[in-house]
Amino acid sequence: MALEDLQKERLKKLKNIQRLGINPYPAYAKAAAGKPARIDIDRARKLMGKKMVVAGRIRSLRPHGKITFADIEDVTGKVQLLFRQDNLKGEKYDFLQNLDLGDFIEVSGEVMRTQAGEITVDVVTLSILTKSLRPLPSNWYGLKDVEERYRKRYVDLLMNPGVKEILETRSKIIYTIRKFLIEEKGYIEVENPVLQPVYGGGRAKPFKTHHNSLDSDFYLRISNELYLKRLIVGGFEKVFEIGHVFRNEGMDRNHNPEFTMFETMEAYADYKDNMNLIEEMFEYVVKKVFGKTKLSYQGKMIEFKRPWQRIKLIDLFKKHTGVHLHEIDTLEKATSLAKKLGVEIKDYMTDGEILLEIFEKKCTDQLIQPTFVYDYPADFYPLAKRCADNPKLVESFDIYVAGMEMGTNWSEQNNPQALKEAWIVEKKKMKKGNLEAQKTDEDFLEALEYGMPPTSGIGPGLDRWVMVMTDSPSISDVIAFPMLRPVKKNKK
Repeated sequence: MALEDLQKERLKKLKNIQRLGINPYPAYAKAAAGKPARIDIDRARKLMGKKMVVAGRIRSLRPHGKITFADIEDVTGKVQLLFRQDNLKGEKYDFLQNLDLGDFIEVSGEVMRTQAGEITVDVVTLSILTKSLRPLPSNWYGLKDVEERYRKRYVDLLMNPGVKEILETRSKIIYTIRKFLIEEKGYIEVENPVLQPVYGGGRAKPFKTHHNSLDSDFYLRISNELYLKRLIVGGFEKVFEIGHVFRNEGMDRNHNPEFTMFETMEAYADYKDNMNLIEEMFEYVVKKVFGKTKLSYQGKMIEFKRPWQRIKLIDLFKKHTGVHLHEIDTLEKATSLAKKLGVEIKDYMTDGEILLEIFEKKCTDQLIQPTFVYDYPADFYPLAKRCADNPKLVESFDIYVAGMEMGTNWSEQNNPQALKEAWIVEKKKMKKGNLEAQKTDEDFLEALEYGMPPTSGIGPGLDRWVMVMTDSPSISDVIAFPMLRPVKKNKK
């Protein structure tokens, strides 16, 4: 039967229910006519011989003349129902003809075991809670249409239990991170503005919006960083935020324009302290959530147990390109090397940015085990402190797992004059066409003039960590509602 015909049939049943004077969408408090609150299905299975009320979505209906079997499901599980004409006299039993798969019902009855040994509720009362007007797909296209699954995630969740399990695991991971930072490390969780007059804290193109009452442009934040550091200036010493950030970029296996950033800031710490924090935290999280330190990701075993590998960028660069980073000290040399290695670059890139592009394209895909790559070219990270022994580099590190970059971190630049000079350079880059160059934040520079102690923070992208921990091939698998291209409507 065509979908349109199935929907017409359900609408007909809806009208039948209403003609009987029954509300097919009651407020739940009235649904059971004063009966005690429902018992979850998982508990119902354990209460043999007792009367109880259970509620859930109908997942199967199997009529056999004077008896009908059904399965209903809630978040705790599934249980079988037995409707008997002897228990549901006359019209009450006939009412079952108005039910469909997907409807929500509430029943009361005694828990029994059938001759086949299946735990079953022998129903004596029945109430409809919600009439569904669209049938559940039998196979949801065999779960082959990936974009349709993401677009109609509510159906994907109903038809694919693994999707729900991933989102539940995500919740446990985030909860455990909070527990670690607050209870084990003494951090305070904070909330900072999502709408910002000046975006900053990283390199990205922002989403722009307009505030009508103020007649001013604002930006959706690309990072939490600069406001966390304002709090350090104000006297806090350990703060963190878990929240959404927005970057006006494309979508692929590792990128979604709206994603969850987890960022910390700690006074009297440097980037090496935060290497220790990262590996301790994620070892803790994996143990608490999964009960072990080794997890499988796309056929590879990832070991989260400390210590993690640490390697300088210049050493990794030399290993994979055969060239020492410091030999490439001009734009011409960097451009020539990129061409030789087949790495596509932009006209506005500096020599440092070209070297980083080469590094990301040629040196990172083999970093399977958790790895800290540290000491990056200075002109790529203006918010970071320069290395004391080599001012061409900054005290920064990226984390790599399974060949993916999982977060960028550094010792924070707390010299307002040095930062102002770095932002002047960024402004020149923007004029040359680099739309991801950082903007000058005058208010933040003023904050630094009041004094910020030596500070460092971490900024892992949580979605990618959840990808690895749940063995999910795409970032869209771990986001409840990932961004998708709008559906083009047929004008006819």
